[in-house]
Amino acid sequence: MILIALGANLPGPDGRSALETCRAAAALLDSLPGLRLRALSRWYATAPVPPTPGTPDYVNGVARLAPPPGVAAPDAATLLAALQRIEDRFGRVRPYPNAPRTLDLDLIDLDSMLREAPDPILPHPRAHLRAFVLAPLADVAPGWVHPRLGETVATLLARADRAGVRVLG
Repeated sequence: MILIALGANLPGPDGRSALETCRAAAALLDSLPGLRLRALSRWYATAPVPPTPGTPDYVNGVARLAPPPGVAAPDAATLLAALQRIEDRFGRVRPYPNAPRTLDLDLIDLDSMLREAPDPILPHPRAHLRAFVLAPLADVAPGWVHPRLGETVATLLARADRAGVRVLG
């Protein structure tokens, strides 16, 4: 199972809202070579972490991807590069850590792989702490178990601070 977190809080360079950008990016995930979109979570509005006055809320979701039968999943570095190309297509810039963004695609899990380095670190090193990742992840993979911690998404979500995380209409 391949889990990708999607997020945005700035309009795209084409004027799309953060939600429209996330929806378009999810559609592009389905066109990645050797992968198919199997499930897409509900969309969530979340307050910025860390809280930053004047920064718009994020739109967050999670996509579950899988290769078709008989096809191997891409390696982690190749998949990360493909995700970064999609981010670039939607105007992603990285001026400083946790900066507002037009699109953020994070590889959360790749078939329960444990990987310390090089990038990407797997599973994502902070996903288990973030309700804005765990809530949509529970939508698409309710039986997911964190490969390093051995804890279910439900257990992790119960411990996470859900303040500022709400389902969008």
